[in-house]
Order: sequence, then C-alpha cells, then structure tokens
Amino acid sequence: MNQFRSGGFQMLPPVVKNLLIINGLLFLATQVLYSSGINLNAMLGLHWMGSEAYHWYQPITYMFMHADLRHIFFNMFAVWMFGNAIENRWGSKRFLTYYIICGLGAATLHYGIAYFETIQGFNTLIDAFLANPNTETFATFNKAYPFQINPDTGFKYTYDEAYPYLDHLFNGSTDRTDIEMSYEFMAKYKEYFLSLMNVVGASGSLFGILLAFGMMFPNAELYMMFIPIPIKAKYFVAGYGAFELFSGLSGSNDGIAHFAHLGGLISGYILIRIWQKYDSSFRLV
Repeated sequence: MNQFRSGGFQMLPPVVKNLLIINGLLFLATQVLYSSGINLNAMLGLHWMGSEAYHWYQPITYMFMHADLRHIFFNMFAVWMFGNAIENRWGSKRFLTYYIICGLGAATLHYGIAYFETIQGFNTLIDAFLANPNTETFATFNKAYPFQINPDTGFKYTYDEAYPYLDHLFNGSTDRTDIEMSYEFMAKYKEYFLSLMNVVGASGSLFGILLAFGMMFPNAELYMMFIPIPIKAKYFVAGYGAFELFSGLSGSNDGIAHFAHLGGLISGYILIRIWQKYDSSFRLV
C-alpha cells in the first residue's frame, strides 16, 4: 500500500507555500478594501468573456480569490494537505503547471456549460426583442428569463424606474414611450445580466490536485469530518467526482460551481495522461 505522511508546515514546498501566501494576502485585501467600495472579487473574479466586466487576466486571477473565510480556509487547507505530497514528488515547475492548467480547465467547462444552459438562450431572446421591440418579443423573453436584479446594486434603481413601462409593454401596450423606455432598459439589462456571472476560488485547481493524489496514492487512507471510518483516496476521489456530476446535472442552486470542479478533475486527468505518453521524465508514482 502506498503510504503518505504530510511533512507539516515546516516542510512546505515553495509553490504550495506561495499559493497559501498569495491567496491569504488577496483575501485580506478583499476584506479591507470592500469597506472602501473596492470589490476585488468583482475585479479579479472570472466573468463571462462576452461581458464588459471580463478582462484578459481573470482566467488566472480568479483562482486566487475567495468568497468568504470558510471558502478560503477549506481550499487552502486541502491545497496544503494534498499539494504538499504532489509538489514534493513532481517538482515545483510541473506542479505549478498542473495547478494552473486545472484551473483553466475548470473555468472552460464551467462557462461552456453556462453558455449552452443559459447564455445562448438568453442572448437569442433578448436580441430578438432588441431587434423588434414589442409586447410579444418582450413576453417571450420575460417568460423564459424573469428579471434577476441584485437589490444591493445601483441597477435596482434603474429597474424601478423602468418597471412601469415594462409592465405596460408586458400587458400589450403599443405606446411609443413604453416601447422606447423598455428598449433602453433591456439594452442595459443585457450587459448587467451577463456581468453578474462571476467565479472565484481555487476549487478547480484543488480538484485536479485531489485527482493526482488519488492516482499517486490510491490506497492512502483519509479521515474525513463526520465519517468515523477511513476512506481510501481512490474511492474518495471517485465518489466526490460522482457527487459533483450529479449536483451539476441536477441543476443544484447552491452557489457552487460544480462543473468547474469537474473541469479541474477532467483537465488534470488529461494532462497526466499526456505527460505519461509523451514525457519520459514524468512518473506518476
């Protein structure tokens, strides 16, 4: 049986150590600056690339941002616990490459699924209204995509001002003012909605790490909270992957990017297989 024992914090390899430091500093900065009106999660989180909120650096920076203390604690604890063994085995350069690619794969699958599930249909129907604004095209859109307005944003006031005109249009109005004001709002709402989507966290990379750990130390026994018996790493990874797939397919509305987790697992598996086939220096175990 493969054995694994963590070397502890005093033996942190450099990439894991710096990941913990960078994530910790950015989380602290996020909390401090938020009270000053600066939202680093909105700036550095990953938005849909078709929105105005998207910037070229976000596919990397989103991996270092976290929503709350619980989010960062469990992610970083797992990065240390499992990443420590992998970096010590693979070396820092390969481990960092793997970490980043798993994060990119997670983002790709997450927004790929989001495009086919939501974004494509949303754009089709709202563009149909903007091309031909009338009560029929508006009602079709509103039935499929009811308005999602965050009350904590200034856009709530824009919606409140436009609501009477939208209500008139929905109920069959052909008044020119109702149509023009509704058109103006819908053009703004399209960008608002597309910019709402934002992913933060190292979970995609972490799931790649879990996969690698399970493949390297398949029989290592893991003790999990609330589970009184140890679980072999290979069963833990397989079970967690199945859970994420089920949660994603069931449309779980828990605020967790389940397909991003799967994207980290899948991209990690593909990269490992590529290294095994084409890189003679690579050894999984």
